[in-house]
Amino acid sequence: MEHIIKIKTIERLTHNVKRFQCEKPADYAFIPGQATEVAINKKGWETEKRPFTFTSLNESPNLEFTIKMYNDHSGMTNELNTLEVGDELIIDDVWGAIEYKGPGYFIAGGAGITPFIAILRQLHKENRLAGNKLFFSNKTEADIILRPELTSMLCSNAIYTITNEQSNNYHTGHINEQFLKTYVDDFSKHFYLCGPPQMVEALQDILIKLGASPEAVVFEK
Repeated sequence: MEHIIKIKTIERLTHNVKRFQCEKPADYAFIPGQATEVAINKKGWETEKRPFTFTSLNESPNLEFTIKMYNDHSGMTNELNTLEVGDELIIDDVWGAIEYKGPGYFIAGGAGITPFIAILRQLHKENRLAGNKLFFSNKTEADIILRPELTSMLCSNAIYTITNEQSNNYHTGHINEQFLKTYVDDFSKHFYLCGPPQMVEALQDILIKLGASPEAVVFEK
């Protein structure tokens, strides 16, 4: 079922990420980590749907989307970047397989952090973040989405790694086998993965090799 929702606020979070606060349809509900298909209610864009995760909590009066803008081609996010308060989006019903199943390690690459934002916010609200760690990989420090909030919630359990520049503040390099051996204390816990497909596939193989149970590795199928 489609719903037309109006954009209430737009906030720039990084040089290429914006947060959209939108109207929430009556009786519309989701589980943290879930997503919906989004289109723009503008001539020529009504059927150009893309999946975006809710970054608000279900109890919030608004729907929030945190979206990375790709301006190197004339696609959906480039068009989203032109929208203003009062413009409208079209959303479908909810879907998604990334759901919290217990304490473990959240491993995100770039915009892959978005399914984890609502999950971590919900756990923080319920005082249930103990036993969880976040490994968040980005090309540069300027790319890190919601760094102050994530660090505030997780403290030293938010571990950032930078891949395309030397960093004096964070680990430099990819989340690979050596990184996981260094920072994972317990491979019997859950692992939540979201990021570029190649990253997710590689990490699945590495985690299984290092002793993680395939059933404990959670990702969007």
